Amino acid sequence: MASRFFLLAVLVASASHAFASDPSMLQDFCVADKTSQVLVNGFACKDPKAVSVEDFFFSGLHMAGNTSNKQGSAVTGVNVAQIAGLNTLGISLARVDYAPYGQNPPHIHPRATEILTVLEGSLYVGFVTSNPDNKLFAKVLSKGDVFVFPQGSIHFQFNYGTNSAVALAALSSMNPGVITIGNAVFGSKPAISGDILAKAFQVDKMVVDRIQAQF
Repeated sequence: MASRFFLLAVLVASASHAFASDPSMLQDFCVADKTSQVLVNGFACKDPKAVSVEDFFFSGLHMAGNTSNKQGSAVTGVNVAQIAGLNTLGISLARVDYAPYGQNPPHIHPRATEILTVLEGSLYVGFVTSNPDNKLFAKVLSKGDVFVFPQGSIHFQFNYGTNSAVALAALSSMNPGVITIGNAVFGSKPAISGDILAKAFQVDKMVVDRIQAQF
């Protein structure tokens, strides 16, 4: 009986892992065929005979992103949209540049855990756990420090310094996705009713109207 329970636990754990990750590899590679009309969870595979070395290559992470925006940050993603060969491989990268006092605002990656390494400068980073605790785990990172943001958690990075900062993020999905909280809540199209947001955030509707006007 104990062995049956053990087997059941293993099967449940395996199934949970399978449903929580990108599609599993069943061949050497599955280079994304972005011209295909077939709709699958990811991209259809290009004919291996048509695959070239360029399908596994990207150049550009040596160049700083343009941080001249409201948030003072720029994300240069390297996912399946940039490297077709990442299709089904369950991994991607991003370079993040921060102007002095710039931030990568609170956001989530619905399909990936993120591990961030600071290359230059220092960052104040953190993530918040789910309800009901909503506990903040936050820390100041220096050059060479590494921090992990669990999949689906709201997280952020802020450059406290007077100099620019740079970080490299690795993510456990070929297409991690990003939902920036402010944009999603206050900048949805069509807009969420101001009455709903006023009640949700316990503020006057005029406050919500002013915030929505920024998005």
